[in-house]
Amino acid sequence: MKANAYGHGAREIATALEEAGAAGFCVATADEALELRAAGIRKPILVLYPVPPGMARELAREQVDVSAGELDLLGGLATALADSGRDRGAGPGGHARPALGVHLEVETGLGRGGFREQDLGAAADLIERAARLRIAGLWTHLQAAEDPGRTATQLARFDAATATLQRAGHRLPLRHVAASGGLLLGNTAALDGVRPGLAVYGVVPDELRGSPAGSAADLRPVLSLHARPVRVVDLPAGWGIGYGPSFVTARESRIATLPLGYGDGWPRSLSNRATALVRGHRVPLVGNVAMDAVMADVTDVPAPAVSPEDEFVLLGRQGRDEITAADLATSRSTNSWEVVTAMAARLPRVYHAPSGGLGLRTLVTASGPIGQRATRRRTNRP
Repeated sequence: MKANAYGHGAREIATALEEAGAAGFCVATADEALELRAAGIRKPILVLYPVPPGMARELAREQVDVSAGELDLLGGLATALADSGRDRGAGPGGHARPALGVHLEVETGLGRGGFREQDLGAAADLIERAARLRIAGLWTHLQAAEDPGRTATQLARFDAATATLQRAGHRLPLRHVAASGGLLLGNTAALDGVRPGLAVYGVVPDELRGSPAGSAADLRPVLSLHARPVRVVDLPAGWGIGYGPSFVTARESRIATLPLGYGDGWPRSLSNRATALVRGHRVPLVGNVAMDAVMADVTDVPAPAVSPEDEFVLLGRQGRDEITAADLATSRSTNSWEVVTAMAARLPRVYHAPSGGLGLRTLVTASGPIGQRATRRRTNRP
């Protein structure tokens, strides 16, 4: 659910997945975890990146697990949870103080975080000495799931780390390694859990495009980006379009202004490099992308002339054509993850199911069953 559920809307997506039977959720930051709890999500939540020790008590109280990959952080968490030397006893009113679950990250080759195998025993010992910490998991992340040799090396290091904990007499916690790539390729043991990210939203990881993995071929994106023009006008030849201008009409042209831009996650790097679909026809987006606007040249769309009533698709399918996240990623020299996570909060999100509409979220409103559910749970939670 990190990065606003990869741009799809964390509260609504988590609500739908919780009701569909998801065992729990991963996020990147403490604030993302607390947002889900405030929305009424009760399933387990794990924060994958280090959290400030000052948030330890609140996260323990909200039953949010954290990840740790170095000893100083663990020590800071233990100190923050200690309560004037009385952390082994009960809190006010006789209630037991909650423990904070810790998932130990193992450095197996990604190079950005985690304990080396030789440090795991000390980490586990520290947790066991701290009454309000508990070992909840052991995990690592693959660097390139599509690379069999590199993946095998990482899995061997993870198995060695597991054996180190067992030899030291520590209880083997929940273990998880596979994310979308490993899950779709089937080259990574599921162990006790998997952490699918991009695949949850029906998008094939870039490195798996063209892969023979059957499960990847079955994915269907759940997100599409639509807009209606706020202006459609015929302009003469030689007319500059947008700032610069970087595009000048070579003929009399019909130009539609779409009300989104880089302030919404449609980056300036797509200026004069992207297309949109209208009535099933692909039309060029012309001129420099502005903060709040992008223009489409609809001159060649067959009559009747395009009007403000027409719907444009900038990401997704219309008719027999489709613009994919991978297409946009290629155009802007990035990856599909960035394309979807860049979708800004001010873009209205409309949620659908086969039975019909589920809800709408804007910056100021949430309506429909999903929004009502979150509001009701937030009001009634203890």
